[in-house]
Amino acid sequence: MADFFNDISGEIDRNAPLAKRMRPSTLEEFVGQEHILGAGKLLRRAIEADRISSLILYGPPGTGKNTIANIIARKTLASFVEINAVLSGVEDLRKVIALAKERLYTVGKKTILFIDEIHRFNKSQQDALLPDVENGTVILIGATTQNPYFYVNPALISRSLIVELFPLSKEAVSKVILSAVKDKENGLGRYKVDITAEAVAHIVDKSDGDARTALNALEIGVLTSKPGVTGNIIFDIKTAQESIQKKKIVYDKGDDEHYNTISAFIKSMRGSDPDAALYYLAKMIYAGEDPRFIARRIVICASEDVGNADPTALILANTALQVSEFIGMPEARIPLAQATVYVATAPKSNASYLAIDKALEDIKNNITLEIPKYLKSTGYKGAKALGHGIDYKYSHEYEGAVSGQEYITENRVYYEPTNSGHEARIKAYLEKVRRLKKKL
Repeated sequence: MADFFNDISGEIDRNAPLAKRMRPSTLEEFVGQEHILGAGKLLRRAIEADRISSLILYGPPGTGKNTIANIIARKTLASFVEINAVLSGVEDLRKVIALAKERLYTVGKKTILFIDEIHRFNKSQQDALLPDVENGTVILIGATTQNPYFYVNPALISRSLIVELFPLSKEAVSKVILSAVKDKENGLGRYKVDITAEAVAHIVDKSDGDARTALNALEIGVLTSKPGVTGNIIFDIKTAQESIQKKKIVYDKGDDEHYNTISAFIKSMRGSDPDAALYYLAKMIYAGEDPRFIARRIVICASEDVGNADPTALILANTALQVSEFIGMPEARIPLAQATVYVATAPKSNASYLAIDKALEDIKNNITLEIPKYLKSTGYKGAKALGHGIDYKYSHEYEGAVSGQEYITENRVYYEPTNSGHEARIKAYLEKVRRLKKKL
């Protein structure tokens, strides 16, 4: 636990990482997130007026959550206290709240409580905050990389402004890099770095909107390079490639991006866009997603969204699932891609999916229909004495294998085939069956 304002108001630690040294201290220095901090935006107005209410900052790493807290800490006249949810518990919260109450009642000074990684607090820890957030003893600012609607108590959410931050644009990350190269006081300006446009572009692409990652790569590249004959450090594309070799993407199997990506993947296949579907497939593969998880979703899509418009889609998807389990990665990417493209480009029908849900709703809400006696099982002694199987008409003895017999005691229509792909032939066949029934 720390008084964050006192902590940051002193001289910056020269041994701190570049990303911390270059952290903006004013709104004017902040780069990106114009949707919340642009001129006239609500959060900017609240910070400038020192009228912050409880809020939760939500977004990927390196997008400015802690920096916004840093700026608020410098701007506010309230006491600013920071705790980290990983290192703190209920006892720490009680101490902070007790001091906040004393401060409010004795000198009339408010307390802003900043909780980094608030999603790490369990339900009881979050519940401990609620009364004092509600009565205004503390103003809560929470920071999290996880969707707060999944990880933060609804009661806290209802009392807070949810502020979503997005990955920084290429232009914003590039500006951060060049600023660090030139800054002689907090950045790397004293090293006289000549950085090429190619090197900047490489770091920007590999950092994927994360300013911290970009600055870490820049710092390690500069500190491990020797000056040239001119006394300057040449930071070229080779240096950049060595400094940040593998792109880090935001994708954790239990977080919001995991669900967003699989959702986009399925909707792209459903929407018949193979290129978008392949992009999301590649993202999941790159992030190390379980190929069986991906394959199961392709199977579901093949049945739910393609259905009988192209029955082969389900066969191919199921084969891709089995093959993926058998051969594993990286080769499994090939059958997964094949199945993805097939499902995305297949004609679509969700008629079977709608039909079973309609039938289930009927079973759930209405009286269960009696099975006609002539359809009941005859495979045991005494069945005929009960009238089972009597007058059953064997379909193959009639024209077109249609006997005209009714198979349900009340008329029901659940399956309504479309005119898409193979299902158009099914629709034509069912219409033919109905005509034959009328003749018989």
